[in-house]
Amino acid sequence: MAGGGDAEDNPVNINVVPMVDVIFCLCVFFMCSFKIKQLEGKFASWLPKDKGVGGASDPGEIREMRVALFWDADTQRTRRQYGHREVAEDDELRRILDGAHQDFVKQGKPDTPVIIDGAVEVPWQDIYTVVNICKGLEIEKIEFAMGANAGK
Repeated sequence: MAGGGDAEDNPVNINVVPMVDVIFCLCVFFMCSFKIKQLEGKFASWLPKDKGVGGASDPGEIREMRVALFWDADTQRTRRQYGHREVAEDDELRRILDGAHQDFVKQGKPDTPVIIDGAVEVPWQDIYTVVNICKGLEIEKIEFAMGANAGK
């Protein structure tokens, strides 16, 4: 019991009721002023503003050189595609990329990227081959896209 007992046992009487009241009031104050921050569904990211879903709705003219790589399970080989055109040989891909890059340079857009869009099953060696072709043509801006089934 607070403050109870004999006078000899407790020479100084301390009443703790006001101290408990103050602590209770502080607890209530901090509980009411506490804001719960929801982290679910938010990611800190720095994405380009001019690309993706939030960008322009009309794609307009072609502003990229895209090489798609697909894994053919029947032949156990990688299929390469530039636009809608199937490319079988490295030299053919080199000529196509060089011509497209020269066209963009003539338009005054030398920093147009080559986007490599590889499926999950494609071996890294085939992706490195495309990167080496781009570097051999002195195309400096190379980007990688997530394949169509990368999230599976």
